[in-house]
Amino acid sequence: MSRPTVGVAIEPRFGAGGHDPYDRALRDGRATLELAHVDATGRAATSPIDVARFAAPADEADRSTLDGVRGAVLDAGCGPGRMVLAAILAGHLALGVDVSAAAVAVARARGLPVLHRSVFDRLPSEGAWGAVLLLDGNVGIGGSPAALLARCAALLDAHGRVVVETHVDHDADHAFEGVLHDGAGGRSLPFPWAHLGVRALPAPAASAGLAVRDAWTVGDRSFAALEPA
Repeated sequence: MSRPTVGVAIEPRFGAGGHDPYDRALRDGRATLELAHVDATGRAATSPIDVARFAAPADEADRSTLDGVRGAVLDAGCGPGRMVLAAILAGHLALGVDVSAAAVAVARARGLPVLHRSVFDRLPSEGAWGAVLLLDGNVGIGGSPAALLARCAALLDAHGRVVVETHVDHDADHAFEGVLHDGAGGRSLPFPWAHLGVRALPAPAASAGLAVRDAWTVGDRSFAALEPA
């Protein structure tokens, strides 16, 4: 099977510009931000972004994403590195990548291997990763799940998998321009993002040469494992 073509880095990034609310939240320990956007019906909507969970230790739901993973783990949009640490503790070689300088600084201060890069940038060991993680809504990176999944597929070895955390609305399939708010008047510049539910996942996966091999829920969180078709 031929590998999908590597994409191009997409900017601006999540929560950046303006008052840089995402980086500020990581530095200040703010618990929750709000993602403002227009939903699929054309109505204004907000979604909570639980920054405190990003910085906390991996929980049961997080750890479930490593079940069945063999080989090295790449966490795309790793934030402060909780899944990098979880993968290492589970016996994997692991690396995180994130475009947020604050997230990378926090992770490196914890001694974790994290690069200040986009998943669309050139990365180490391309084509040799056992798993690529897209958790915490990161399947929305760049506003095109199909392009993102194609990039992730190109990073995998022949038996690797992409593990995706899907939206709580299983039918969600919506790309939009979002703005991050911190609740104190701070806001980011607009950035492209997307919400994708498990029932909408097969189509962009197929366009990337991937197929859904497993799907599961832990508590109120939903996940799927994609492997080369």
